[in-house]
Amino acid sequence: MSAVGYWAREMLDGGEPYRDYQSMGLSNRQYDILREVVDAARTAKRDQGARAAGELTERRVRQACTDGYRDGGPSRGPWRS
Repeated sequence: MSAVGYWAREMLDGGEPYRDYQSMGLSNRQYDILREVVDAARTAKRDQGARAAGELTERRVRQACTDGYRDGGPSRGPWRS
């Protein structure tokens, strides 16, 4: 699983709360994905249990990273023409 998946599992297992995304080895876009996935997975864990949270995490990370990086990387913003 990706770095996003790794950190999502760590946080769901009671790991250290969100840190600086660069110290985690993530891009800003990956960090946004991480926060969204962990928020959804915490709700699933509370309502449906750890197994449901794990399955949701894997599914959401895979889909969000696929969608977010479909173009291969950053292509918009002030640093790009």
